[in-house]
Amino acid sequence: MLSGKSAVVTGASRGIGRAIAVDLARHGADVALVGRDAAALEETARAARAARPEARVLSYVADVSDPAAVEAFLTAISGEFGRIDFAIANAGQAIDGLIARAKPADLDRMLDANLKSAFYLVSGVSRTMMKQRSGSIVLISSIVGLAGNPGQAAYAASKAGLLGLAKSVAKELGSRNVRVNAVAPGLIETAMTVSMPEQARAHYLATIPLGRAGTPEDVSGVVTFLCSDAARYVTGQTIVVDGGFLM
Repeated sequence: MLSGKSAVVTGASRGIGRAIAVDLARHGADVALVGRDAAALEETARAARAARPEARVLSYVADVSDPAAVEAFLTAISGEFGRIDFAIANAGQAIDGLIARAKPADLDRMLDANLKSAFYLVSGVSRTMMKQRSGSIVLISSIVGLAGNPGQAAYAASKAGLLGLAKSVAKELGSRNVRVNAVAPGLIETAMTVSMPEQARAHYLATIPLGRAGTPEDVSGVVTFLCSDAARYVTGQTIVVDGGFLM
């Protein structure tokens, strides 16, 4: 499906990012992995190669909230692969806390990790993709960015920003055949959600029509679709992957 194409995935060390990288490799893409944990990136690389042994898999340890670091690894990836067809902005983190007790430093961390990192990635790959006159960019947001959630104002604001970013850049780059979409996962079983209080988890599960939490692979399949020619007429959209929670 993606044979001969190449992708960059940020936040590829584990969870949703790992599943995305593995699925892209399985479907024919060469994949560049970006994250902060070298050992975890190597685990992702092994999983990607296991999915398709002939896949070219590169790993870059970098801080994606640093624009200079983003420019450096994009230049390196372009040099290795010759092009970048898909860019997945998945890096992120969550810091919970009531707005009355919010710390400016926590807001800065949310914006840096979740929004600015994606902005820098999109800005960098857009130049390459415009020259190619092709490409697909996918931003991993959250249903919290659509619906909000008590105690997650900073996180929700940063994830909501990705939706506006996707729509704006989709309008900018559409004439160059570059598509930009967002995916908004709900409750997904990852390291980030495993520490959720049991009462909150039970509340979520009781209101999910499909009756279960999602898996990283539930998200990665949607991302692979958005990168493929099957989605060639899809841009500026947000696809919700939440088991029906927001219906």
